[in-house]
Amino acid sequence: MTNSLNDTNLLAVMLITNTVRPTLLDKANLETLIFPRVVASFSKNILLASLTNNLINLAALSTEDKLEYNFYPVTSGQVQFRVKAPNDAHIALTTGPHEGEPMYEVFIGGWGNSKSVIRKNRTKPEVAETETPGILTADDFRGFWIRWRDGEITVGKEGEPNAFLSYSDPEPFGIGYFGACTGWGASGEWLIEGRIPLKTKDELVYKYHAVRAGALFIEVKAQSNAHVALTDAKKETNPMYEVMLGGWENTASVIRYDRKKPDKVRVDTPNLLNQNEFKRFSISWLDGRITVRSGDQRGPVIMDWIDPNPIGVSYIGVRTGWGAKGVWKLRFEQNLGYPSSFGSSHDQKNPNVAPSAPLEVRGLDTGSHCWCDAAGGMVPPGAVEGGRDDEPLFVGRAHHEGALLPGKVKPSHSVCYVPWGGAEHGKTDYQVLCGCHPSWVSVSGGNIPANAIPAGETEDGEPLFVGRVHHEDTLTIGKVQASHGVCYIPFGGAEVGFPDYEIMVSQ
Repeated sequence: MTNSLNDTNLLAVMLITNTVRPTLLDKANLETLIFPRVVASFSKNILLASLTNNLINLAALSTEDKLEYNFYPVTSGQVQFRVKAPNDAHIALTTGPHEGEPMYEVFIGGWGNSKSVIRKNRTKPEVAETETPGILTADDFRGFWIRWRDGEITVGKEGEPNAFLSYSDPEPFGIGYFGACTGWGASGEWLIEGRIPLKTKDELVYKYHAVRAGALFIEVKAQSNAHVALTDAKKETNPMYEVMLGGWENTASVIRYDRKKPDKVRVDTPNLLNQNEFKRFSISWLDGRITVRSGDQRGPVIMDWIDPNPIGVSYIGVRTGWGAKGVWKLRFEQNLGYPSSFGSSHDQKNPNVAPSAPLEVRGLDTGSHCWCDAAGGMVPPGAVEGGRDDEPLFVGRAHHEGALLPGKVKPSHSVCYVPWGGAEHGKTDYQVLCGCHPSWVSVSGGNIPANAIPAGETEDGEPLFVGRVHHEDTLTIGKVQASHGVCYIPFGGAEVGFPDYEIMVSQ
């Protein structure tokens, strides 16, 4: 154990999984079990505060040689949407595809389009409310996001990173579905991330959809047979997903659907697990795509399967068996394949483009640089601005003809333009570089600085970088291809090459 405060969080929750209902350690037990192992330089009170504040973020637990799942609620996710309605746009967050307890409801523009609230279990008083006069309109689409993590529900406007409504639930539950409806004299048109447009009548009846995405980071120490279940209730359900790691005496791993054979995926994984060493894995789900990786969400893929009829995932269960016991550490995460943010006011110029994102964008490992999925002119908060053409242009990239190409996101056109094959191509699904502060340096030819940021690759696997040039009163972003000795920009329908340009580099 290293001498750092963060490492103590790994001890935050100790659960014995043959109990009917796992319970968190109370403060006294934390003090008894953990403090003898913590370096003396940290204050006991500070440690207790840190540990109790991080209990739900990373759980450590043990599983016996017993094929019985122990379930924990999924604690992070989001839904993003635009709605056109005069008032009363309602969103329900539930465990299953129906109304019932527990559930949250978010009412946007209620009470004659004057107020917005969060309600739990269809019971007053509201758990959160705020005045929001004129927040909706029947004439234009207005965009919003709702996020939940560890029981904290936040509601915000498209293009704004800060929430205007929030609630922290001391007794959170797993959210696998959301529902949308309008009422109280209002009909609505909805554009929901990744789905076809939806219309709701003036009737308070929710239409339900499975939550799109989530991810789980796992550390497990077991000799074999570490099983993870993904379900829509706190029990084994029909249907359900199961990921079985190191089965068949630690020789193979599978993805199984609805507890039935044949398995959807089976791969040979000799010696995948170790009873003396923690092994790390990531399991993510996005629109029915179940991906299992070694390490974190950027690690190599072990298994991958797409369910054509995805279920909502509200809970995960873990177990060991067939002669194996296990020690686990679990952490819920945001799915990196899902947009971390949603929208910009720019894309209101084309509101009828339904927000959607590709299931997965494969490319080079860009280290700590974050590429956020987006579509239809959306520009996430924190996007890197790299040029200008009557409006800001943002650094983007998109797939085309087997290549992953850097280019320019022009919000008013609702696309990312990329250069390829002598032409300019507009892509409605793309990624935007976010959350970093790169620099630009002047270069010429194929002289690529060592700290240039990789941003894509050609169809033949050659790395591509982000460049920009001044051209016809614009500062336009494009791709740098070292073997050609130029920066290509997409401009006026053509791919135009320049031997002198600026290239994007890490500071």
